[in-house]
Amino acid sequence: MNRGAEQSPPLRIGSVHYLNAAPLTYGLEDQIHFTTPAQLAVLLRRDELDAALVSVSEVLLTDRYDILDGVAIAALGEVYSVLLAHKKPLAEAREIFCDTASLTSVNLLKVLLAGRGLQPVFRPLESYDAAAGKDFVLLIGDRAIDFHRAAHPHQILDLGAEWQALTRLPFVFAVWALRRGLNQAALCRKLRAAKDNGLHHLDRIIRDRTEYDADFRRIYFERHIQYHLNAAAKRGLTRFGDLLRQHGLGPVYEPRFVG
Repeated sequence: MNRGAEQSPPLRIGSVHYLNAAPLTYGLEDQIHFTTPAQLAVLLRRDELDAALVSVSEVLLTDRYDILDGVAIAALGEVYSVLLAHKKPLAEAREIFCDTASLTSVNLLKVLLAGRGLQPVFRPLESYDAAAGKDFVLLIGDRAIDFHRAAHPHQILDLGAEWQALTRLPFVFAVWALRRGLNQAALCRKLRAAKDNGLHHLDRIIRDRTEYDADFRRIYFERHIQYHLNAAAKRGLTRFGDLLRQHGLGPVYEPRFVG
């Protein structure tokens, strides 16, 4: 076989099952390894993936990845799918049970509560079925949407809305982390094209996805989630890094953007 005709090994890409990630992997679904944000971080650290859509804390707290420029899962205001459900006033929070899937949501809540002078103990949520019985519980992704839409006695603190009230900036929840040292050009092109394709076909995604109902899917995609890592989102990312340092949640590394 001619060496010139040999193909490079397929790129190893990981993402999450959550509804909000669907436009970023549109058309690539059969090439994606789907798992939780926490497990994606583990696979990246083992160099078992070339790129993964990870919680932004993974790239701020670990100096071994580059960030694909221009692409993110972010929110300016209410995000709906990252929330603290609480039966008691926030001032009474002594322990908070957390969905362990996302370090970023835990760190964001720590920053927001520290600004109120609150430093509760954070404990892993033993199961999603236990969430309704907790006085304080942090949920993310589709599980948070499920909880939000169900009957419950809790009040809801939306972390995206709280961040906007504090900073007037978008909050970046997830980014494409690329393994540093990899020849990234083809990977960047592939992931950016998938985003462009997904946003171009957003009406089709809203129509064809089966989570919840079409009216909710449209509101969620068009009102709550944005996919552009623009200048304002980068300022939000920088502010988050500064607050992580301020509250002793570092060390925090400067993000490196590529592509």
